[in-house]
Amino acid sequence: MKSPLLSLPGAVPAEGVDEGVAAHYGDLFREQRALADGVGFVDLSHRGVVTVTGDDRLAWLHLLLTQHVTDLPAGQATEALILSANGHIEHALYLVDDGTTVWMHTEPDTQEALVAYLESMKFFYRVEVADRTADFAVVELPAGSITEAPEGAVVRETPYGRDLFLPRADLESYAEKAGPPAGLLAHEALRVEQHRPRLGFETDHRTIPHELGWIGTAVHLQKGCYRGQETVARVQNLGKPPRRLVFLHLDGSEVVLPPHGTELRLADEDPGGRKIGFITTSVRHHELGPIALALVKRNVPVDAPLMADSTAAAQEVVVEP
Repeated sequence: MKSPLLSLPGAVPAEGVDEGVAAHYGDLFREQRALADGVGFVDLSHRGVVTVTGDDRLAWLHLLLTQHVTDLPAGQATEALILSANGHIEHALYLVDDGTTVWMHTEPDTQEALVAYLESMKFFYRVEVADRTADFAVVELPAGSITEAPEGAVVRETPYGRDLFLPRADLESYAEKAGPPAGLLAHEALRVEQHRPRLGFETDHRTIPHELGWIGTAVHLQKGCYRGQETVARVQNLGKPPRRLVFLHLDGSEVVLPPHGTELRLADEDPGGRKIGFITTSVRHHELGPIALALVKRNVPVDAPLMADSTAAAQEVVVEP
């Protein structure tokens, strides 16, 4: 779904999964600095929007999600995962309940699969699930922003900013009032700086929540049964995850950033040495320079210098080994 904000001056379209919104509006670092200062907004209208209504919505979702939501107060943001039977991450949901409806946004083009799964689990519960992506768009205001949300808009407030669920027809008129736009590249640079994982970037077909630090933020350890809980409990109580998320400072002399999937090896091994992980997201930050998130094997020493092809990388711990 192509955003009308791509017609704004300087807009350069994003590619890949983020196609449909702007990668940037002509000045990546200026856009980053503005967001860091609490100024402007990010067009996230390519993300999926799903709602759940009905008297049983919170009790029903509680049975399906990794998060404790039975008593979720109206207006309080949370995030949750849906796992496979083996505990692998299938969906990441960013939720808020407005008192009558649970609103959630998801990764682009995942909403149809999410709705299909939720519909298959309704049984006798008094709930209605709807894909609202065609009608509502997500806009993010950065932390510290004093820009007001439109009256009646659903707001999901987090330490990183406010997600607004706006009628898609109002997107252009709101953008005129919300300050300078910032593209996805600026948004992603701050996400990497904040060590926040993203489905499809920091995850693959076998990722479990412990590897990414989603325990506590998206996974509640003292709630009842849900699909994949056995894996979560077993790793929590009896072992360690096979991989861990790390933050990398990349060699700033390199012209090209190592893309998603670039293999990592220990710097003191031969170029053909064993693979110990891979780059998940790499970005250029306005203060830190080139940085990245990566998944590495749990037993990689935390102070070991790494190589991403020809790019040197120094680690910072995100998930403890």
